[in-house]
Amino acid sequence: MTSEGEREMTRRRFLKFTAAGALAFTSVPTIIIPRRTEAYQAGGAVHPNIDPLRVVGVRDPAMTKAADPRTKWEQEEPLVNWDPVQENMDRLAMGLAEEKGVGEAWKKIFVKPANKTWGDVVVAIKTNQIAEQRTRSAVMSKLCHVLTDVLGVKGSNVFIYDACHGAGMAKNNPFKGLPEGVTLADQWGGYSLRVTVPAPYAKGQRQAKCLDHLVKDEVDILVNVCLCKGHGSNFGGFTISMKNHFGTFDPQPSHGDGGGADYLIAINKSPQILGQMDPATGNVLFPRQQLCIVDALWASNPGPGGLPDSQPNVLLMGTFGPVVDYIGAMRFRKDMMHWPVNEQVAQRFLTEFGLSEKSLPNGGKIIDVTPKVA
Repeated sequence: MTSEGEREMTRRRFLKFTAAGALAFTSVPTIIIPRRTEAYQAGGAVHPNIDPLRVVGVRDPAMTKAADPRTKWEQEEPLVNWDPVQENMDRLAMGLAEEKGVGEAWKKIFVKPANKTWGDVVVAIKTNQIAEQRTRSAVMSKLCHVLTDVLGVKGSNVFIYDACHGAGMAKNNPFKGLPEGVTLADQWGGYSLRVTVPAPYAKGQRQAKCLDHLVKDEVDILVNVCLCKGHGSNFGGFTISMKNHFGTFDPQPSHGDGGGADYLIAINKSPQILGQMDPATGNVLFPRQQLCIVDALWASNPGPGGLPDSQPNVLLMGTFGPVVDYIGAMRFRKDMMHWPVNEQVAQRFLTEFGLSEKSLPNGGKIIDVTPKVA
């Protein structure tokens, strides 16, 4: 998989990628974000440095010590091989950023506001705490150490949360190996403040509750650390990164009139997730959600409750949730695992943002950075 050409991507200009090879690309993908509730306009880049259509992955059985596909988080933890997991996360970062150095790659992925030092930056990490499947400690630890050790974020400015199902996280899901000061914030105060949710939900005419810290603009960087489980067909038949934000936004409107995929798509067009937008154009001025990590060391066809039923030993990484979810659903869940996907809903994760599968590099395949076995 080799790159055949590149133009610089800025915060107000997209790259357009074609499928003339695994990494072939030319000019601009048109990613649509809300300009106002009744209209849409092509927005600015969702990330200043990283191709938003790029999704990298690794499938490496060395990341776990033994096969035990149907087990609880507590039993999974000692089965995880930390070194291969964390080395593969570095490979994913280098593949995503198209950099040969680990530090350079992470520094390209994460960007800070111009008026802040890294020591002042506040990072929120959304994790999935519903039911029995959880992010593995090796994944969470690596991410947090990148933030503190590579970038210089203070541990006390990193908050791991699930505003819906996070109650008791610190007690019941104590991630190991976190840098000093990182807060397992449980529900992090939850959501009491309302924001207008963009179309397609209720044509942009309704409000929903969102995590207070995001509404108050107290978070600089949002990292989406999600799982890969089944869910209702009205959400595509799966939950990956976009639905992980049911716990950033109140999930209840999704179950009411006009909810379902409309609500799921709409909250992922919001400035609370994507970042501050120019009210006149809808351009993202500074990206808030800068990285999505899919922890599929264990995964499941059914869900969202219950134990995993498979141990794929897979990690995925990208910057733009809708593309991560489309590729994760179609290439990983459907093609690799042979699990059912509501493809009509999955297609909307592209079309609602002005994309199609033809927009994606290499026909929408995962860019494989799995280490070669000698």
